Amino acid sequence: MLKDITLGQYFPGNSLLHRLDPRMKILLMLAFVILVFFAVDLPSFLYLSVLVVGLTFLSHISLKVILQGLKPVVFISVFTAVINLFWTTGEVPLFTLGFISVYPEGVWRALFMIIRILSLVMGTSILLTYTTSPMDLTDALESLLSPLKKLRVPVHEFAMMMSLALRFVPTLIEETEKIINAQKARGVDFETGSLLRRAKALVPILIPLFVSAFSRATDLAVAMECRCYTGGEGRTRLKVMRLSLTDVVATLLLLALFSGIVFCSYLPFDFGGRL
Repeated sequence: MLKDITLGQYFPGNSLLHRLDPRMKILLMLAFVILVFFAVDLPSFLYLSVLVVGLTFLSHISLKVILQGLKPVVFISVFTAVINLFWTTGEVPLFTLGFISVYPEGVWRALFMIIRILSLVMGTSILLTYTTSPMDLTDALESLLSPLKKLRVPVHEFAMMMSLALRFVPTLIEETEKIINAQKARGVDFETGSLLRRAKALVPILIPLFVSAFSRATDLAVAMECRCYTGGEGRTRLKVMRLSLTDVVATLLLLALFSGIVFCSYLPFDFGGRL
């Protein structure tokens, strides 16, 4: 069900990742995304998998909840794996079906692409949205991008838009679930028929969803104007972010662990698979 999708939600807690400075978590997330692409063989992908499991343990968030957040990317992962499986060539094929040949290199590449995509989604979600409130995320983005204010870049407004987008992801998912149930009660069938027919059946979902989204945006804009919101100029904060020694040490340790992906990628051993 759509309501079970946890991608973009925040889960309050008191874990190490929850207490870590949000600015450091954003930097760690960027480092994690970059270093994931250094994983090219079996040892590095095994290390990456262990690393994601370790982040799950540090976050104190249920593994079931995190796995639910993978639902939106399951199709993308499978589709990417199938393309790599059948379009990767090698020396000796494992088997041949007509004009299609499957090579060991294709199997490894398909497996690695699945691990990479799922690790990216899980790792970034754990480091950011699952353990960082939208308000803290907004303040952290604005703080990191504050040097751009000298170039007259609307940093505060950009950070606010990003925060609102993340904030309304669960709301839109819930709204979509309600619309689907309402249309099913009216006899609309979304699961049978040809691909074109099922695509046409989505129209009764998309139109009310867009209308609801624009209505919510208008209500939010009016509410912000009524509260005299004029952007970031002259605004103060109830909670001022300050780096502590714990934040610095934890960030350096996690960064060192992330860098282990690069080390594993250049081990002088051949384990039979490499991107």
